[in-house]
Amino acid sequence: MKNISVLGCGWLGKSLAVSLLNEGFIVKGSTTSEEKLDLLEINGIVPFIIDIASFEEFDEFLNSDILIIAITSKDIDGFENLISQIENSSIQKVIFISSTSVYGSLNKVMTEEDEVLNTPLTEIENLFRVNTFFETTIIRFAGLFGDERHPSSWFKNKRKIPQPKGFVNLIHKEDCIEIIHEIIDQNCWNQTFNACSNHHPTRREFYTIAKLSNDLELPEFEENEMYKWKIISSKKVQDVLGYTFIHDDMLSI
Repeated sequence: MKNISVLGCGWLGKSLAVSLLNEGFIVKGSTTSEEKLDLLEINGIVPFIIDIASFEEFDEFLNSDILIIAITSKDIDGFENLISQIENSSIQKVIFISSTSVYGSLNKVMTEEDEVLNTPLTEIENLFRVNTFFETTIIRFAGLFGDERHPSSWFKNKRKIPQPKGFVNLIHKEDCIEIIHEIIDQNCWNQTFNACSNHHPTRREFYTIAKLSNDLELPEFEENEMYKWKIISSKKVQDVLGYTFIHDDMLSI
């Protein structure tokens, strides 16, 4: 399977598409912005304007073997229409990029077996999970950082940071891309994976060091909140794929 379509060539999707090109795949990529078409083409990506809310036909874009969905839309109707089109396409495998936000803060370590919140995102996950026309692997990424997305720039304008005793759950863009490559290379389908660094310093420790590392003022924290936290376990992605995180020290980013 050498033809891949990446739905959503944004901050993560574009870098992913370029990495797949470098591995010898033929890559189609989508954006919702006319201005970004040239940027995709310059990088060797076959460009498309795709908005799942438009209910247009995406036949040419879906003429691939694998579809990677990297958009933030929670439009259930749009996804139902997209899935009906995938069913009638050559797509055999789907990677759906989800988020660890599907888990509540229950003051415990969260695995893929834990109950999730009743949200549009979990409903969309299930639309893909139960479909028998193609095979889907769902990746729940933790908070994304890397390149220009440095945590020192988060919580600007002196906004106080909540839950200082809680723990950070983050993953670097490079690890996101490598995990996707491993799923494709190992033909690992019909799975749900959490993907998050193994290192979970407290939010107070993490954001203090992140701000100081960029010579910024010390952050302020909300001190009187009810203590709520979660730690995302990535044990399954490491056990099943044999994956070793590249960026696994959150205090040296």
